[in-house]
Amino acid sequence: MRLKTAIAMTGMAVALLTAPALAQDVSSDDIKQDRRDIRQDRRDLRNDRRDIRQDRRDIRQDTKDIRTDRRDLRADRRELAADRKAGNKEAVKEDLKDIRDDRKDLRNEVKDRRADVRDLRHDRRDRREDRRDLRQDRRELKAEQAAK
Repeated sequence: MRLKTAIAMTGMAVALLTAPALAQDVSSDDIKQDRRDIRQDRRDLRNDRRDIRQDRRDIRQDTKDIRTDRRDLRADRRELAADRKAGNKEAVKEDLKDIRDDRKDLRNEVKDRRADVRDLRHDRRDRREDRRDLRQDRRELKAEQAAK
């Protein structure tokens, strides 16, 4: 345990002692590069926000489509029950076909919605990473400007 503490403290001491020496080597190219990185991070962040908005729109639209498909399925089932009661075999066949098609549509809409939710989760993660990068680049720029 003491050995680990000694190694950790030595590493920290080396980092603290070398930081001023490294800071003296700051050039204007480093600062320019940090500014470019900040601009790129802002651009990435803006694009991530745009993607998130689009994913939310897609999810809302898929939810509406799912509701519509379920409504159609209920209507087809009512028609099937009415046709069976009336004894109309041709209409029953047609209703069963409609129900199969509506179930297929519903399954596809649910898959689309799940994919959009997954995309939203990924875009949120990207946004978090870009915010973290932006903060880090700003800190680096501030440190380099202070060292200059």
